[in-house]
Amino acid sequence: MRFENKVVLITGGGGGIGKAAARRFLEEDAEGVVLNSRRQEVLEAAKEELDPSGQRVELFAGDASQRETAKAFVAAATERFGGVDVLVNSTGIFRVKPFEEETEEDFEEALDSTLRPTFYVSQAAVPEMRKRGGGGIVSVGSMWAIDAIATTPTSAYSAAQAGRHALTKNLAIELAKDNIRVNTVALSFVETPAYERFMTPEEARAVLDSVNAFHPLGRNGQPEDVVEAILFFASADAGWITGTTLPIDGGVLAGRSPVAAA
Repeated sequence: MRFENKVVLITGGGGGIGKAAARRFLEEDAEGVVLNSRRQEVLEAAKEELDPSGQRVELFAGDASQRETAKAFVAAATERFGGVDVLVNSTGIFRVKPFEEETEEDFEEALDSTLRPTFYVSQAAVPEMRKRGGGGIVSVGSMWAIDAIATTPTSAYSAAQAGRHALTKNLAIELAKDNIRVNTVALSFVETPAYERFMTPEEARAVLDSVNAFHPLGRNGQPEDVVEAILFFASADAGWITGTTLPIDGGVLAGRSPVAAA
């Protein structure tokens, strides 16, 4: 199995893509998976679903946008399982709002939910990966960091995700000598519970149903559409790949049809 004896850290690991990735790492025989979220109850629910015994899943509740919390998260993983081999940065809040209406709170939310956790947790994880002879960092980025979409203004979110994409290249170059590879997947609409954080389940369902046609392949993504790429980048199969951003977007960045874009 690809992740035998490997220790995997996942921020945003309580639901959606993070939880789906955790399941696949466990199926691929990871020694331990350590999940981070701000909400303990979300983490507990994820552990109950993934590994009720807790033998291979550890939880760390805390705000990873704070440097000391990020360091404590990595330290807890190292204490429990002995090191760090893989980090998946899977945090982020997607919020559609016109640029001139964005507030300071909106901008800080974008930075705190996306860019700061990526920066601080990666910074804390690198020394532990170096001790193990290398590792893999995979970030969950966004096509909105690559293309602006007129119907979905997301300036704060897009700026934070663009920072995550920029870290991919910068860290890839700096850490190549340590055999630490850094890659990103750039997503379009993927159906996760995250949308229900700022709208009702009924509203979220309506929004997601309305954007199926936005994708040339005719449907939104599912977490399972994303996680295989995450595991590939994290594994030795991608041992000669670093600094790369892979769109997983149903074909959106290849070109949107006039009907879908209207």
